[in-house]
Amino acid sequence: MNRVERISCLLSSLQERILVIDGAMGTMIQRRQLSEADFRGTRFSSHGHDLRGDNDVLVLTRPDVIAGIHRAYLDAGADIIETNTFNSTSIAQSDYQLESVVYELNLEGAKLARAVADEVTARDPSRPRLVAGAIGPTNKTLSMSPRVNDPGYRAVSFDEMQAAYEEQVRGLLDGGCDILLAETVFDTLNLKACLRAMEKVFAEKGERVPIMISGTITDKSGRIMSGQTVDAFYVSVAHARPLAVG
Repeated sequence: MNRVERISCLLSSLQERILVIDGAMGTMIQRRQLSEADFRGTRFSSHGHDLRGDNDVLVLTRPDVIAGIHRAYLDAGADIIETNTFNSTSIAQSDYQLESVVYELNLEGAKLARAVADEVTARDPSRPRLVAGAIGPTNKTLSMSPRVNDPGYRAVSFDEMQAAYEEQVRGLLDGGCDILLAETVFDTLNLKACLRAMEKVFAEKGERVPIMISGTITDKSGRIMSGQTVDAFYVSVAHARPLAVG
C-alpha cells in the first residue's frame, strides 16, 4: 500500500470510528534507563558532546529500542504512531552539536516507524497502521525575548525557524510519513514558520499529506504560552486546513 492509499484509508476510517494515536515516547525511553554509551553507539563514540538525553539520536544508535516502543503502542491498539523526531531540527540538535545529521534523524526515524507500522499492518491488512511525523516546537521562541532587559531581542529569526522546519519535513516525508504532526505548540509564531515550511515542501514535492496540530495550555488561564486562547489559536491555524487540532 502506498502513501496515497494509506491516506485514503485514514480519511475513510475517520468517517466510521475514532482513531487512536500512541502515547508519550520520552517516558517510555526513560523506563529503559539507557546509558551514555547507548546514546552514542559506535557511530558517535568519540563525539565531543554528551548525548544522553537526546532521545532522537536513538533512531540511529538504538533503533531496536525505538522500534520496540512503536510496536508496543501498535500492539496496544494504536492506529497511528509518531516518529521519534520531536527534537529533530537543527535548532534543537544544536544543544548536542548534531546539526549535521538532522535530515538523517528524520529520514531514519520515519523509516523505522514505517517499517514497524507495515509489519503490524501485514498481520491485519483491513486495518492499516499509519505514521505521523512528530515535529516539536524547538527550544526557542519567536514571540518573546529570552532577555528580560531586551524585549526586542530574538534568539532566532522567522526565516531561520522556517528553514529548520523545512529540513525536518523533507526527511519525514522522504522516510514515508502519512501525516505531519506539529505538536506541543507553545508559540503560535513558531507554528506559523512550521506551517509555511510544510507548504513549501509540499509544493516542491508536488504532493501533500494531512496535517495535525496540538497546542499546549500552560496554566489555568486556558492560554498557550504566547498568550492565545484556544479559540484564537484555532483561528490562527485554520488556514492550514488541519485534519485535527488538539
